[in-house]
Amino acid sequence: MEHDAQVLEYYDQPLQLGITYLSKSGRKTTVTHTPDFLVFTPDGVWLEEWKPEEKLLELAISQPYRYQRNDQGQWCCPPGEEAAAPLGLRYRVRSSAHISPQTIRNLIFLDDYCWAPEVEKGTAQSIIDAVRRAPGLSLAVLARSAPQTSLDVVFTLLTRSLLYVDLSAAPLIEHEAVRLYPNRATAEAHALLLAKPPTLASARVGDRLSQQLVLTANMRVLWDGRIFTLLNLGQTTATLQPEAGSFVEIPLTTFLHLIDTSKITVPRLPISPHLSSLHPEAQRAFGGASERDLEIATERYLALNAQSISTVQTVSARTLRFWAARFQEAETKYGIGYVGLLPRTARSGNRTLRAPQDALELMDTFIVEHFEQPTQPHARAVYHAYAQECERRKTVALSERTFYRRLHQRRGPEQTKSRKGKRAAYREQPWYWELTHTTPRHGDRPWEIVHLDHTELDIELRTSANRPLGRPWLTFAVDAFSRRVLACYLSFDPPSYRSCMMALRICVRRHQRLPQTLVVDGGAEFQSIYFESMVARYGCTKKTRPGAQPRFGSVIERLFGTTNTEFIHNLHGNTQATKQPRMMTKAVDPKRHAVWQLSDLYHYLCEWAYQVYDQTPHETLGVTPREAYVTGLELGGERSHRHISYDEDFLMATLPTPRKKTAKVIPGQGIKLHYLFYWHDALRHPEIERTQVPIRYDPFNIGVIYAYVQDQWVPCRSQYYAAFVGHSEKELTLVTEVLRQQARMNHRAVSITPGRLADFLAHVQEHERVLVQRLRDQEAQVVLDSITAGIEGTAAITLGTLPLASDPNGETDATFEVFGPVDLSSLPIFEEYR
Repeated sequence: MEHDAQVLEYYDQPLQLGITYLSKSGRKTTVTHTPDFLVFTPDGVWLEEWKPEEKLLELAISQPYRYQRNDQGQWCCPPGEEAAAPLGLRYRVRSSAHISPQTIRNLIFLDDYCWAPEVEKGTAQSIIDAVRRAPGLSLAVLARSAPQTSLDVVFTLLTRSLLYVDLSAAPLIEHEAVRLYPNRATAEAHALLLAKPPTLASARVGDRLSQQLVLTANMRVLWDGRIFTLLNLGQTTATLQPEAGSFVEIPLTTFLHLIDTSKITVPRLPISPHLSSLHPEAQRAFGGASERDLEIATERYLALNAQSISTVQTVSARTLRFWAARFQEAETKYGIGYVGLLPRTARSGNRTLRAPQDALELMDTFIVEHFEQPTQPHARAVYHAYAQECERRKTVALSERTFYRRLHQRRGPEQTKSRKGKRAAYREQPWYWELTHTTPRHGDRPWEIVHLDHTELDIELRTSANRPLGRPWLTFAVDAFSRRVLACYLSFDPPSYRSCMMALRICVRRHQRLPQTLVVDGGAEFQSIYFESMVARYGCTKKTRPGAQPRFGSVIERLFGTTNTEFIHNLHGNTQATKQPRMMTKAVDPKRHAVWQLSDLYHYLCEWAYQVYDQTPHETLGVTPREAYVTGLELGGERSHRHISYDEDFLMATLPTPRKKTAKVIPGQGIKLHYLFYWHDALRHPEIERTQVPIRYDPFNIGVIYAYVQDQWVPCRSQYYAAFVGHSEKELTLVTEVLRQQARMNHRAVSITPGRLADFLAHVQEHERVLVQRLRDQEAQVVLDSITAGIEGTAAITLGTLPLASDPNGETDATFEVFGPVDLSSLPIFEEYR
């Protein structure tokens, strides 16, 4: 509505309206309805209800007295109109059919530039002047004429209405088709100018060339009893190839004159622009004709117009008279005789349905009410029940073969849904084999759509002490347009907000940006307030894939499979043998062959994802993901204003908050979180004590939390810092669970205190679950260090060298030395040793 000149103002969900209407059964129904918009136009004030066209078609059947079509074919809601009238308002229903999908696509493309900085005046004026000098200038020509000008500048001018483009005409990513104008009025005038009828001279030339004929290369014409093939129709000459002999080249004017004087006969075949104006029966005949049928009809047409050629000698005169009669009949009936020459072999035979209508209707009833049921009865049993019912009604039952043929005709997703449910029917839904303006796309450029998901890798890992730790979880962020892996994170923790946090951190660490749209599944980790607030903070739109429909996530799901088949399955300890547990023996048990540690696997997995896969040609794209990414940035704009600095502010912003988001400062004790008290000298201030302050915590280090005090984030240490530093939130949760379980077994109440937690962690060797989590956290710490390596003020401790991308495009990966100089001032200070 922002682009509708008739809309003065609009407000969303303005009021609640009581609507009374008759249900489908005729029962009076009253509901409370909230219109989508209150719209002010020069024609009046409207309450508008917006719905998808497909939904309106369903509602017209389920609620026929509420949603209807008026005499003009527009959707309306009579009960809504009656409820809005006493308020002095008008009511109307708007459908998605009123919106151009191309316009929506282009608006999404330009969304990033709504927050772009203003363009320098000199640069903007030079581009505007260039468009004014040549209205209708294509974006490609403008880019070639001014290569020093970034496309970001042009797209920013479009969002500021300093340039105009018809958003419904062509995708903005297709630069050759995008026409730029200084304003809307110029664009409309230019369109009318192009639609002006041709001049008389051009009309005369057009009459000579067309005459209801289409002259194309490789078409056959008849000249003096001989068949020629039109090889080329140039600007000055026409080249003809006879059936025998060398080609003939004659002037174009002579060729057209021979056609006008009927010395050259050209088949008057209808062309696609005129098919819509033909008789419906003629359209149906052309639509059902195969390529061979058209060839036969053309041969018959040439035979009728060439009585002396050799091909006519093989056809009897009676057959020619029969063809001529059919040609004249079609000419009289449909206005085009060529239709009568199409062979009618497909219509031969008696196709009349000879089965009794009542027997057919009863068979269809049994198929729907007995066969298409969740109990999944056998077809043979249903047929026997049908035959018995026919015998009871004294009706002749149709054969079992007819019954199975009828079942086959109804086979499809709807039948499968009735028998096996919607998940089984989803596998039979048709694929999108081509992309149209209504087909879901993978975006027009990089960073428009990014998929984020997790999977458990098919490999068993061990510690450095050769203790098994299980299978790791992999988190990928994949660009849907280029199929490029933007972030890769490996952990032993099942999918959680921690994995999401690290994936987005890696994304910013390597590329300095986050996507415009983030596609996720229905997992709990993606539905948390923390995750939604974090992506919203940086201008990301979260979209959730429909449940039980994996094709919506095929981009990343396919990459998971590729990762396993091309990389993981080639390593020791892969779990392919466990796919058939009855055939697995100790000799092939993956746990006995596990040799990889988490840190080493992450190192080589990053190298495979960021280098090997990134530079391998993709079958769908035809180029490598890296090449598709670079090309997409060139066409779609760099959008440098979307860059995010990977600094302390970003790291603090991505830290999670507790459910309450704030905590009370208790005098002398500090802030309580995770059963622990945390302290900083800033909490001693009288104005801070007994107040609620915002807090954040590091899920991988519960020894420290961060409190927002006096306009800055300050680190607060636990009272048992030495015992809790380096321990994760997950480990603390397990410790708490074990302590509570021990209390339940001893039939006594227990209070979780910091001292009890510290003592438990000190004797963690006695507790298997917590010990495994401790070992997993220690292995994962190397991965975390490799991710944060190179950040100022962060120590990096790794085994060997780890790949770190040095530029946004990921062209080169730098490495850093492990044993660098140690900053003693950054080391934590513990108690004095006595």
